[in-house]
Amino acid sequence: MSPRSCKAPLSWETLLDYWLDELDPAAQADVEEHYLGCDVCSRRLERLTVLARNIRTQVQSGAVSMVVDEGFLRKLLQDGLRVREYRVPLNGSVNCTVEPQDDLVVARLEVPLAGLRQVDMVTLGGDEAGEMRQEDIPFVAASGNVLFSPPIDMLRALPATTVRVRLLAVDHEGERTLGEYAFEHSPYVPE
Repeated sequence: MSPRSCKAPLSWETLLDYWLDELDPAAQADVEEHYLGCDVCSRRLERLTVLARNIRTQVQSGAVSMVVDEGFLRKLLQDGLRVREYRVPLNGSVNCTVEPQDDLVVARLEVPLAGLRQVDMVTLGGDEAGEMRQEDIPFVAASGNVLFSPPIDMLRALPATTVRVRLLAVDHEGERTLGEYAFEHSPYVPE
């Protein structure tokens, strides 16, 4: 038996908002009613759930560097991940480390984002690490910050070093620096 087609498929954005529990109760009920009666949208939600599970596995293994949003971070916290968070003011610095019980480290980079279309992030590691550029990172202009999570295993392996991050506004005229941030990393030393 072939599945029926869906005449009004739920968008990926709606399914993601549902999965992140970001819908108001009425919208959540509408989504549930739809996907429970729709094979197509049910399979799409299942694919999203599998993707989220795989992302979580990669995050927990420390394999990825990523920029996340508040909803994603909130979901990770609700799921029980132990998150060490550092707030870094515009053009500021922070002393930081990672402890054995940490599952994730997040840097909240304060930056003016209003009116921007594209933001790139450039990371400069210690002497042996090169420059890494992430183009067109996700951001919410109204938030006034970018949430950046480097690979935790890489952080655990770092000696005492300074890691620098630069956020760039990119448009048809070129690019300009929005903010620079310094992370004065110290390896964890058990007491």
